Amino acid sequence: MTGELGYSLPPAIRRIARNFRIAGWVGLWVQSVVGALSAIMFFIFLLGEGNNSAKAGAGLFLTPALVAVCIGVFWSFRYVLFGRKLGNRNPDLRPKPKDAVRIVRIGLIIALVGQALAIMGGESVIAPLLVKGLSQSGVTVDGQTGQFVARRIDAQDILPLFAAINTTFTHFIGLCASLWLQYVVDRA
Repeated sequence: MTGELGYSLPPAIRRIARNFRIAGWVGLWVQSVVGALSAIMFFIFLLGEGNNSAKAGAGLFLTPALVAVCIGVFWSFRYVLFGRKLGNRNPDLRPKPKDAVRIVRIGLIIALVGQALAIMGGESVIAPLLVKGLSQSGVTVDGQTGQFVARRIDAQDILPLFAAINTTFTHFIGLCASLWLQYVVDRA
């Protein structure tokens, strides 16, 4: 690593460049793996049988939250590239400090918006689960056919909640990486 950057760079720039690369790689891999698991669980839920209104409510917020995970993964890779550019020995080719502040600020916005969407998606999943859970004490009768309808919570109902929690965690990792980089940039 030091052979790539050399000792001609000021120590503060070396430290900032190293932190951008490390935070970028950690954010990229953690967000990729956990985000992929969330997407798989959510799509299994969407493809399964069940309440279409619950799917619509969950999809309204979880789909944009998963898109925000993809944007967050891309932005983590931007951190890696920014760290490489910052490590350039030629000062004319190095990004300016305002560029570092701007890229971190955009990363914070991506993580916060994605986290808000994931939390709202989790809330939209909890409401139907609460209704199902409260009605489990008795058996309901379908008004049209007169048939008994079993309303129990099964694994299919839990999948979108687990996907929402994992998506929230994914955005939390992106938020932590951006806050760490904000701290590193401000300390310089």
